[in-house]
Amino acid sequence: MFFTWSFGQTNYQKDFDFYVKTIHENYAYFDQQKTNWGQVKAIYQPMVDTCTSRNNFIQILEKTLNELYNGHNFLNTNTDQSNRLIPSGSDLKIIYTNGDFIIDEVREDYNSDWCGLKKGMQIISFNGVPIKESIELFLPKTTTNYDAEIFEYAANMLLAGTHNSTRKITIQSDGISKDYFPDSLPNKTERNYATIIEVKKLNNNIGYIKINDSLGNNDLIKSFDQALDTLIHSSGLIIDLRETPGGGTSVVARAMMGRFVDKELPYQKHLYTAEENETGIRRTTLEMVSPRQVIYKNRLVILVGNWTGSMGEGLAIGFDALQRATLVGTKMAGLLGEIYTFETPELKIQFSFPCVQLQTVNGLPREDYLPTIQVKQQRLSISIALKILNKKKTTN
Repeated sequence: MFFTWSFGQTNYQKDFDFYVKTIHENYAYFDQQKTNWGQVKAIYQPMVDTCTSRNNFIQILEKTLNELYNGHNFLNTNTDQSNRLIPSGSDLKIIYTNGDFIIDEVREDYNSDWCGLKKGMQIISFNGVPIKESIELFLPKTTTNYDAEIFEYAANMLLAGTHNSTRKITIQSDGISKDYFPDSLPNKTERNYATIIEVKKLNNNIGYIKINDSLGNNDLIKSFDQALDTLIHSSGLIIDLRETPGGGTSVVARAMMGRFVDKELPYQKHLYTAEENETGIRRTTLEMVSPRQVIYKNRLVILVGNWTGSMGEGLAIGFDALQRATLVGTKMAGLLGEIYTFETPELKIQFSFPCVQLQTVNGLPREDYLPTIQVKQQRLSISIALKILNKKKTTN
């Protein structure tokens, strides 16, 4: 039994009951993760029972989300002590290999890049504490069957840091350790972009459009249309989605894709697992893209990377499904599913998590999708895109 209110419950206890039950009934990925959500109340209820402040309660809810170990589970509010969200609040991507934590990607022109951290460096400690000890704060408590995915989630959360502290990252190379201080300057992930879109024309009449984490902003539709109209006669086009970690809406995504197709086509598949669990009847739907305005018909390259998240990932699999673009980059953020937002009844704390699984039109989980042309570092993507677009078309 997940949801039983009784006389004398505190607001924290009532909200926690609602929160646990809502996730239990709607979360779309229990069948793919090692989480035992049935143990959450037993583990975290004592913390709730002694909770005395809203901020403390928020911290408890944040801890429970580590049980789902994916960046697409989050609260829509935070405190100064809250960890930054991943990938939007991170400037490093960490992988776990052979028992070590290695930098796999550095976010270009962000704090970790500025201070000299590089791909391939081994991280041995964070703020003076060995990393294997530090990550315990973010490891799920309902399982001890940890794999690389869980360790990497914990390490990436850790390395993103909290809003109210600075980071000291210690790396080891050739037996020598060295400290790096990314936050000696204000953390760039907490600043707004100067513009929602960047537009320019490159050599050989190639157009370039970069989306600055604005896929949830309906103003982007007009800005994108204006940008594309100025580049409509370009010989080729690059759309850069490498800075879209915050997700967005399908309205904006479909508006963008609609400028590149001349007939209605499917771009992603939805799998409603909660409905299937309740009824025993499988339900899937295809979401469609419809043509709109003047269609861009020349060659197209889409750039993606670790900071391509959520709706950015939807755009990537969409353009692939439409067979309209070449996808270039690294593995994307791997954020799970389509998120819904709920609100606790007493303290009105909103929380979001994936309630619908998302797949390519061919049934591949979106989080497993890889770009057509993979690169070792996402900063290499533009040069490869230019080579593709500058290559003369062959005729049969």
